[in-house]
Amino acid sequence: MRAGRQSNPSLRWRLSWQLSLVITAVIAVVIIGLSVYATMVLSPNIAMEQEVKSAVAEAIERDPHGTLALRETPALRSLIERNDGLWFVAATTDGASLSHGTVPATYAALVPLVHLFHSADIRGASGVREIASVEDVETPIGEVRILFGGIAGNGWPVLAILAEAYPIYLSLLAIALPAIFLAVPQIVGRAIARVSDIAEMASQIEPQRRGDRLPVAGIPKEVAPLVAAFNGALDRIENEFRKRQRFLIDAAHELRTPIAILQTRIEGMCEGLERRRLLDDVARLADMAEQLLDFERGSQTADLDETVDLIEIARTAVADLAPLAIAAGYEMSFHGDEICVERKGDSSALRRAVGNLIRNAIDHGGGHGTITVSALADGEISVSDEGPGIAADHQELVFEPFYRVVPNSRGAGLGLSLVKQIAEKHGGYASIESGSKGTKVTMRL
Repeated sequence: MRAGRQSNPSLRWRLSWQLSLVITAVIAVVIIGLSVYATMVLSPNIAMEQEVKSAVAEAIERDPHGTLALRETPALRSLIERNDGLWFVAATTDGASLSHGTVPATYAALVPLVHLFHSADIRGASGVREIASVEDVETPIGEVRILFGGIAGNGWPVLAILAEAYPIYLSLLAIALPAIFLAVPQIVGRAIARVSDIAEMASQIEPQRRGDRLPVAGIPKEVAPLVAAFNGALDRIENEFRKRQRFLIDAAHELRTPIAILQTRIEGMCEGLERRRLLDDVARLADMAEQLLDFERGSQTADLDETVDLIEIARTAVADLAPLAIAAGYEMSFHGDEICVERKGDSSALRRAVGNLIRNAIDHGGGHGTITVSALADGEISVSDEGPGIAADHQELVFEPFYRVVPNSRGAGLGLSLVKQIAEKHGGYASIESGSKGTKVTMRL
């Protein structure tokens, strides 16, 4: 039950966010990959570069005599304590300099020239394993150039590069991510739009319209097998339906002959109570066979292009069945709004429908009162009686095939179902209103 309450997941939403995450992950991997590559290209000192520049810039100053000096700041002390091999030379643009640590002999000749470099990456020379860098930094005493080394490989170069390059990749992400999360749903939506169209077409397939199939053209090849399987299922269902229909129609036809023979033989019997009972039973069988045949005929495709007069159809049905109603104890009344109300439809089917409404009133009207047939200008034909009525919980069920309000009643339970079937084929509907003062069944086209 819990699974039944869960809504079906949206394919569009699932594809959209999964594709968006994949693209975002690809961008992140590219950024990290470029950063890793940069650690192999740039100086190994890059991880400590910013910390050295910051600590020296904060600590360097001039004493009262104008000589460069280093104050012992917490940042500089922490840097020196954590990096035993650190050495650096700090020089102002006028050539003044100071140093810390032991400058390798390889770079001793560069000390007087540090103030001439803006930045440099010194490594890879023959016989030189020491890696050094020159960086420029602004300080309270002006611009200072720093030559430093002894810390190659310390720290996290990748993180340092990410910290340095954040204006680039954050700008990229700020532009790319909204575009991804807006564009991908649109792209996915267009890709599966045809699937939504097919679903809409499937929901409009009606059992009465034989041969309706879903188109395969334009469907993604991953979905096309499902559409083909659905069409195949419709083919098999229609084939089985035709077999059932042919069987019922043939059976109803075949029943006519033995029923007619049986009726003839019974009519040749001597008059008596048993003869009348047998004739009633045979008449019930004949009526049931005819209703079954009408019902199966009605489920076939009808020709609705004929112009019919609803007033004339209702009037003719009243004239044909009035003797039967009067013999059963009723009075008949016909009311028509207009002289002629024309519609497009199947005249024979409509005559059967109105006839079934009148017969239903005769069978269930209680054997007294007036049966009123009305044909209105808006395409409504109704038949009302003054019988005991139908309980509310039975009123919608009377349109179901083989349903009978009174189980032992004479009919087969197909009359009102056939009326509903014919009304729906003509684009209309059938309805019922019932109470203690009678029942009114309406067919609107």
